[in-house]
Amino acid sequence: MVTSHPVPTPVRLPLPEPVDVAPSHPARDPLREPRERRDWFRRFAHATAETTGRAQTFVVALLVILVWAVSGPVFHFSDTWQLVINTGTTIVTFLMVFLIQNTQNRDAHAVHLKLDELIRANRRARNALIDLEDLSDPELQRLQAEFEAMREHVVRARRENPKEH
Repeated sequence: MVTSHPVPTPVRLPLPEPVDVAPSHPARDPLREPRERRDWFRRFAHATAETTGRAQTFVVALLVILVWAVSGPVFHFSDTWQLVINTGTTIVTFLMVFLIQNTQNRDAHAVHLKLDELIRANRRARNALIDLEDLSDPELQRLQAEFEAMREHVVRARRENPKEH
C-alpha cells in the first residue's frame, strides 16, 4: 500500500538586498590590497594545483620513477636507494594534501556562494536553503527525506498520469 506524503510548500524568508562589492574607485580597491599581500598561499596553492593536474606533470613524475627504477642496479638496490624514493614521495604527498585541500575548500566555498546567489535570485526557490552547508547532520537528513518525498510524489504522479508529464 502506497502512503501519500504531502508535498511541502516552498517557504521564502525575507532577505536583505545583495551587497555590491565592486570598488567605488577601481584603481584603488581597499578590499583587495590587504588580501593580495597575505594571499600568497592561495595563489601558490592554486598554481600548484593547476600545474600538478596537467598531463605533462604526470609524465615528469613517471619519468622520475623510471629513472629511479633503472638506477636500482647501479646502487645495488640498497636501502639508501629505496629510502630516496620513499622519502621523496612521502614529502610530496604530505605537502600536496594541504595544497589540494586548500584549493578544494576555495572551490567548494565559491560554488556554495554561487548557489546561494541563484537561490536568492529565484523567486520560486526556498531561500531557507541558503547556507545549507552549515546545517547539522540531522537537519540535512530531514531535508534529504523531504526531497525524497517530493521525488516520490513526482514519480507517482507521472505513473498515474503519463500524458500530463
